[in-house]
Amino acid sequence: MATFFLLIIYLAFISLGLPDSLLGSAWPIIRGDLGAPLGTAGVLYMIVAAGTIVSSLASGSLLGRFGTGKVTLVSCLMTAAALLGYSAAPSVFWLGVCAIPLGLGAGAVDTGLNNYVAAHYKAHHMSWLHCFWGVGATLGPVIMAGFISGGGPWRSGYLTVAIIQFALVVILFLTLPLWDRVARIAGDSRKEGPSEREAEPPDARSVKPLRIPGVKLALASFLFYCGVESTVGLWGSSYLVGIKGVDAATAASWVSLYFAGITVGRFIAGFVTFKLSNRVMVRAGQIIALLGAVVLVLPLPATLSLVGLLIIGLGLAPIFPCMLHETPVRFGKRQSQTIMGFQMAMAYTGSTFMPPLLGFLASHSTIGVFPVYIVLSAAAMWLFSERLNVFLKARSQAPQESAITPTPQ
Repeated sequence: MATFFLLIIYLAFISLGLPDSLLGSAWPIIRGDLGAPLGTAGVLYMIVAAGTIVSSLASGSLLGRFGTGKVTLVSCLMTAAALLGYSAAPSVFWLGVCAIPLGLGAGAVDTGLNNYVAAHYKAHHMSWLHCFWGVGATLGPVIMAGFISGGGPWRSGYLTVAIIQFALVVILFLTLPLWDRVARIAGDSRKEGPSEREAEPPDARSVKPLRIPGVKLALASFLFYCGVESTVGLWGSSYLVGIKGVDAATAASWVSLYFAGITVGRFIAGFVTFKLSNRVMVRAGQIIALLGAVVLVLPLPATLSLVGLLIIGLGLAPIFPCMLHETPVRFGKRQSQTIMGFQMAMAYTGSTFMPPLLGFLASHSTIGVFPVYIVLSAAAMWLFSERLNVFLKARSQAPQESAITPTPQ
């Protein structure tokens, strides 16, 4: 039963990724149909991101009160309704209105599913879960392209994805009683290593999440991780064209390989987690991503920039899912729901504001600052993560040292 239910969670994450890449792939057609300026897509993206951040911050209390199953069901219903609204929107204003429930639904279901898997399943499932998000993000443009390639309506693409979301809502409704039952079964069977049990602090319901030692370091790591991932995806092509002299079509294909590296890397990371701990996976991924960024900085031939992008993508692959899976171990299961929401909110903050920051810097200098920006961001992610590891190691050793210290007579 737990395996069957896990397949449903995987399907939920595919559906979570489906809408994320729809707007960008269809915007050239949408703006012509609705007479919208080019920059309106950025405004719509910011509305979705703002809703996602708000719902992520509120998800801790919502999950604690209603449970993961009900929150996921309602969130997917909001997302499906928003996509249906997109398909029928008569103007850009209504696209903005529909962007609000789209963001609110995405943030809550993202946080809820991540915390559920982190608390009740092993690390490889978290890596594969985010691999399936990549599958959804890849299928979204494919579905849209199938309609608009022959001059068809973009609205049909949104309607198709909305129907897929409503089908998931039906499945979630029918399986609603299984959430608590599977959680008990998976929780009893999930085995943690000695280092994981030692690292987990005592749960304290009265302590506010931001006052828990180490939480701010974890939040900074998520901020810089998503900043690196989204900045490379948004500005990598511009850097290749403007600095390396690569033609636009080739640059776009190289950046798509960067995303493919993340997706494939997460699939492979799921198997590697059978042998290596989350902390080792995170550290190795950060070092690999930093090395890939250094390759971009060096004055090497343009073809080696592809190698740098692939290295960055493969390095980033295990970081996000492994950091998420460590949340209950780092801060305790009772606090993990709320802290998971804070982490997701900080992740979306990084992906929302760090790419525009590079755009601001590039507009006042040159897009050549791109690789330096990535190196500094990746280094900051690694430093905050290592500081957190040092703190967690010291905390886990403190009880042992006090246990062997003789009591003064």
